[in-house]
Amino acid sequence: MDLNKLHRIYFVGIGGIGMSAIARYFNEKGVTVSGYDRTSTQLTQQLEAEGIRIHYTDDISLIDREAQLVVYTPAIPASMTELAYYRENGYEVVKRSDVLQEITRSLFAITVAGTHGKTTVSTMIAHLLRDSGYGCNAFLGGVSANYGKNFWSSEKQVAVIEADEYDRSFLKLSPDIAVLTAMDPDHLDIYGTAEEVEKAFIQYTTNIKPNGTLLVKHGLHRGSELKGDNRLDYSLQNDAADIYATNIRLDDGGYEFDVVQQDWMIDNVQLRIGGMHNVENAVAAISVAHILGISNDKIRSAVASFKGIRRRFEYLVKRDRHVYIDDYAHHPEELRALITSAKTLFRGKKCTVIFQPHLFSRTRDFADGFGETLSLADEVILLPIYPARELPIEGVTTQMIADRIKGPDVRIMDRDAVPAWIESHPAELLITAGAGDIDLLREPLKDIINKQ
Repeated sequence: MDLNKLHRIYFVGIGGIGMSAIARYFNEKGVTVSGYDRTSTQLTQQLEAEGIRIHYTDDISLIDREAQLVVYTPAIPASMTELAYYRENGYEVVKRSDVLQEITRSLFAITVAGTHGKTTVSTMIAHLLRDSGYGCNAFLGGVSANYGKNFWSSEKQVAVIEADEYDRSFLKLSPDIAVLTAMDPDHLDIYGTAEEVEKAFIQYTTNIKPNGTLLVKHGLHRGSELKGDNRLDYSLQNDAADIYATNIRLDDGGYEFDVVQQDWMIDNVQLRIGGMHNVENAVAAISVAHILGISNDKIRSAVASFKGIRRRFEYLVKRDRHVYIDDYAHHPEELRALITSAKTLFRGKKCTVIFQPHLFSRTRDFADGFGETLSLADEVILLPIYPARELPIEGVTTQMIADRIKGPDVRIMDRDAVPAWIESHPAELLITAGAGDIDLLREPLKDIINKQ
């Protein structure tokens, strides 16, 4: 697959956050890009405004029959009519990860993997490289608040890529710098066991190019088995790591801190987004920028200008009486980092968490963890499970989580009932969390809280 010889590409599932980044990459190169998605969204509407033709009906009369390459996402069922047509008629049909594989082979590639933090770290790295003038092509799994998109291009032959562990697609990548943020069990519907998840992340590090660098979070289980000719580990503030933060101070919903390594230091770094886990994410991003030779002053300036990512510890309301934070957290450890950070930043405020479980299998596998983590809140509202790609599993419901929450008041309600309840029960510190359609509550709740 020679990406430089392509003139027409068709995307099946073009509206996905990862797929749309690749579609934008080719569109900006002058390739004719078109595709299908199930529903029209803000993201697909942006793609259409950029000149990409999209339709929303599974109909072979609407496809591009002259496409040289067809790219699909694993979320698309094999029985889908358009996908089946392309396969049965001899078109070259590949996964999104196959395209990213070719991109990492042809460019200097910085890939970021991990069950948590990869979207934030990859977006931070890409922002630091862009803001400092170094330059990069960015393929992100979230929408950057600085630029309002999940992809940008550069003449610099460098790519920053979020490496997704779902369906093992990240194992096709060949990074020059590989970042690994976490190896906690997830996607057990794919991997089966926590051990298989860990084996996949270990394998990810074996694909680092010769003389490449592995930057890994300090203290990971089985971390000694990870590969890489050059290895550095980072931490929030554990001085046993090669790189860590110190002298951390709270600063108006954000943080100020120093980053220390044995032979260099950057002092007075200002991060203007919330979440102590984001200080650790910043340490990882700063480490990559330093490896690339970006100056301390440029790094410091870029971190201070970083506005975050849509749905990652995103402040929708932040004033004295009311704070509303929205986050994509859908794993117990992500929820733990979210709730503890919010309660630390806004001590004394009653913390209300609205959580939408994502996937029946994840709810079944991590019900105990969800119950323990949500018990950190003062009040919890649980929504029905968002099924995404799954069919229901007998006996697996939101009630499994509710039964395991100890301490807070717990309610289960439909999403549409939430705004009226919040209107009559004002929240001091409100958090919405989940990877499903809970984001549809963002604007209604923001309007209600602003009126309160």
